[in-house]
Amino acid sequence: MDAVEGRGPSLGDVAVLAGVSTQTVSRVSMGLDNVRPATRDKVLAAMAQLGYAPNTAARALRYGSFRTIGMIAHGLARTGESRTIEAVVEAARNEGYTVTLIDVENPSSDVVAAAATRLSHQAIDGLVIVRAETVTPDSLALPPHLPVVVSDSRFVGHHPAVGADQVDGARRATQHLLDLGHRTVHHVRGPAGSAPAQLRAESWRDTLVAAGRPVPEIVPGDWTAGSGYDAGRRLAADPEVTAVFCANDEMAAGVLRALHEAGREVPGDVSVVGFDDILLAEYLWPPLTTVVQDFGEIGRRLVARLLQEVRAGGGPAKAGAGDLHEVVPVELEVRESTAPPRG
Repeated sequence: MDAVEGRGPSLGDVAVLAGVSTQTVSRVSMGLDNVRPATRDKVLAAMAQLGYAPNTAARALRYGSFRTIGMIAHGLARTGESRTIEAVVEAARNEGYTVTLIDVENPSSDVVAAAATRLSHQAIDGLVIVRAETVTPDSLALPPHLPVVVSDSRFVGHHPAVGADQVDGARRATQHLLDLGHRTVHHVRGPAGSAPAQLRAESWRDTLVAAGRPVPEIVPGDWTAGSGYDAGRRLAADPEVTAVFCANDEMAAGVLRALHEAGREVPGDVSVVGFDDILLAEYLWPPLTTVVQDFGEIGRRLVARLLQEVRAGGGPAKAGAGDLHEVVPVELEVRESTAPPRG
């Protein structure tokens, strides 16, 4: 059938062509999951045939929502960011929401603010900022009355925040190595501008100080396996090094290779711990002891907190909203890359 002359195809036109109710067409257009796949395919085919596009403004007026979440992220190739994004998308889908993502190359305050403004003009209900990096709460200006949640504990008091317990994770990793009998623990750190890297490094240092152990000089890295390899070559040249805590698993993988090439056995000569528990961690040789972040839970809580703000009609200025900080617990997965020191 053709749409009535003088107007574009309507939701009712799609329903007639697909042989379903207008309610079913509405559910499909909103991305809800409670539609049988075969029925969804018929509706989508009818939409395509008629050239029907859902009117997001009308839908927002009718349902009080665009059913869309905006998301700003940086460094999509990194494991933590990509797994957090994946978790947010899945959690949003389960709530009947779609996600519009902007990847910012340079996560400065101005760039993030511009991305947030751009997303707000594309009809979103709220915004998730994944890993704000160098952005500070005082420097980030966001559109007024836009509900926002951030996966960054530095924004407590400004926006609701959800994140893994970075401090406890680094403490567990460092204490595990001390409990095995190592005199001290060396640290391969993430980039200087990263808040998680800073928190992990501070917790590593605090754990050593609390135990009365010497604090070695930090070895810098940039999250990549290549930087871990360079750090590992430097550490392998020092016979006093018996334990290394790496700020993520990719750098730990580079350290493992460098130690192997230098003839330093893991864990016989040097024990190594990572952070994140990437999918390859248990398949490295030896299998890597690491801190496990529950990215799925982080994504679910980010979406749940954001939708709570959306449904309450509050934006970032809502009283008390910025003080909400949910910390997702971490675990230490002990594998074969750690052992007591020889002798």
